[in-house]
Amino acid sequence: MKKALLIALFAFCLKSATAQVSLGLKGGANITNFTGGDFKDLDKKALVGFHAGAFLNFRLGAISLQPELLVSTGGATFKNADSSFRLTYVTLPVMVKVRTPGGFYFEAGPQVGMKVGENVSGTEVGDLAKNLDLAAGVGIGYQANGGFGIGARYLAGLSKVGDNTTELRDPDFKNSTIQVGISFLILGKR
Repeated sequence: MKKALLIALFAFCLKSATAQVSLGLKGGANITNFTGGDFKDLDKKALVGFHAGAFLNFRLGAISLQPELLVSTGGATFKNADSSFRLTYVTLPVMVKVRTPGGFYFEAGPQVGMKVGENVSGTEVGDLAKNLDLAAGVGIGYQANGGFGIGARYLAGLSKVGDNTTELRDPDFKNSTIQVGISFLILGKR
């Protein structure tokens, strides 16, 4: 049993050594809102922001693993309160990608985010959001042979954003983000 496990581990390491590794940059728009929670009479709507950063892609045939390091915004706008709740995170998504021969791909994976900024317009209260944000993502896209890519991803929040309860809201709400962006490989091949 131990020999079989060692042989399988050696074969995996040998195959990993022959994997294609590429490095790239990506960025685009975020459309974010909050899901869940009780906002009483506050009418929330989507907030437009951005994401930007770099990624590594480890490719083994049609499947690849892509960790990314991004700066990404989140939050929502409250129409009848004339205010917005803007959050900025440094995120680490790790996507498993399945590619077609034509360059199209499907992806899914977890994301961990650390809050680096928070701005609630119309108030001087800070630290309303937790520092850690967990999400699960799914997406689709296309990457050309020359390295240019376009993609869309949906990130569903798994952890609650709010850190305390006020008379206006219940803290049990989560981030919901649609990302649309472009990417470009600077090292390696598609």
